[in-house]
Amino acid sequence: MKKNQIYIQGEWISSTGTESSKVINPATEEVIGEVALGTKEDVDKAVQAAKTAFPKWSSLPVEERIECMEKIYNGIEKNQQRIADQIIEELGSSRTFVEEVHAPQPLKEIRSAIEEIKNFNFVEEKKNASIYYEGYGVVACITPWNFPINQIQRKITPALLAGNTVVVQPPTNTPLTALIYAEIIDEAGLPDGVFNLVTGKGGETGDYLAGHKDVDSVSFTGSTAVGEKMFEKAGKGIKHLVLELGGKSPLLYLKGGDLKLAVKRSMDTVLNNQGQTCSALTRLLVPEEELENTKKEALEYYKEKVVIGDPTDPNTVVGPLVSEKQQERVLDYIQSGVEEGAEILIGGNKIDGKGFYVEPTIFVNVKNDMKIAQEEIFGPVLCIITYSSLEEAIEIANDVSYGLSGAVVGPEEDAKKAALKINTGNIFINDAEGNPYAPFGGYKQSGFGRENGIYGIMDYLQTKAIFKG
Repeated sequence: MKKNQIYIQGEWISSTGTESSKVINPATEEVIGEVALGTKEDVDKAVQAAKTAFPKWSSLPVEERIECMEKIYNGIEKNQQRIADQIIEELGSSRTFVEEVHAPQPLKEIRSAIEEIKNFNFVEEKKNASIYYEGYGVVACITPWNFPINQIQRKITPALLAGNTVVVQPPTNTPLTALIYAEIIDEAGLPDGVFNLVTGKGGETGDYLAGHKDVDSVSFTGSTAVGEKMFEKAGKGIKHLVLELGGKSPLLYLKGGDLKLAVKRSMDTVLNNQGQTCSALTRLLVPEEELENTKKEALEYYKEKVVIGDPTDPNTVVGPLVSEKQQERVLDYIQSGVEEGAEILIGGNKIDGKGFYVEPTIFVNVKNDMKIAQEEIFGPVLCIITYSSLEEAIEIANDVSYGLSGAVVGPEEDAKKAALKINTGNIFINDAEGNPYAPFGGYKQSGFGRENGIYGIMDYLQTKAIFKG
């Protein structure tokens, strides 16, 4: 890979355009790299390469596609430290979180997908019909900046294993990690044209790719607002669409549960990655009579846990937001919360000096119809909301346009009953953790389709029935 190059047809080539985009370290505000702003001609080349490669790739035995994915897995494993260092530099997430989550997560999810597809039947018999599961063709993979390697992995792993070919358009804020990924894939020796990557602006290169006449499926992760536009792009060609969008996830604390755990679980998600996570548990719902205890637990947690600073320092918990634009967005939301009558328990300020830092912020006296309780802030901001009855708590939990994730902390049987009533794709009970074999995806405006394990693979397969006389 050379500066300002893109990856098409198994080769690093120069863009047909002359414009480039600078990549900024959000902690130092220094330029750390530069990538090409791909053109429509670049996208045309990439899509054509993928289209040409599809028939041969899709007809390969699944065992051969698995072998290719194993090589990619090995490359990611070999480059763990390089990947981690790059993510820290261009995203600003803390070293500990990057090394424990960002860098190794692709390995866990690739492994689960490989194990699941080994047991998957691409042909089934139903009486006089043979049911075939086949790839769509060319998949446009348009990815966000908040998890620079795993958001790409979550698209290309199932798409490639299912027999599709891909064109990836990584985000402009964190494209350097994507280029490392492309290098790893190049070294893995996939057939030419199976994987292609074009850097560029989402509103230009990404939009053109999504609407391309020869793209058969569009997989997009990002904001709900941009997801709505993907419907327009995909609708023109009646393209298959997979969307993983925003969230405003609740954590419901039930009396009799572990309040310290409830505070920790919600706060962890708004500190890790600076709250720039779609599944963050940003609304903490507690009984009215537990508000004062919740405030004490939150302040104690904050005092013990919050360390703001250089993301390369292993002691740092909270680094900068990804960009000045994101910093301004979060500060605007904090100001709107104050204006609507919510109270800042702690935090709420911009941190002066180099870097796009914002203090982690906890709001109390929040009403669920406030902007900060309804809209995805995508920053280190927690809203504590009180309820008077379980029925009201469930109503508050569901009274948002999103439905991506959620959690319930309380007596186990009560927590299970409450979890069944919360309209989200994922729910965590007490200290439960997710796993890469289970589906991840949302209800309502959090999108449709699922990621991980066999569920992610199925979203990149279409179904054909052949009837025999």
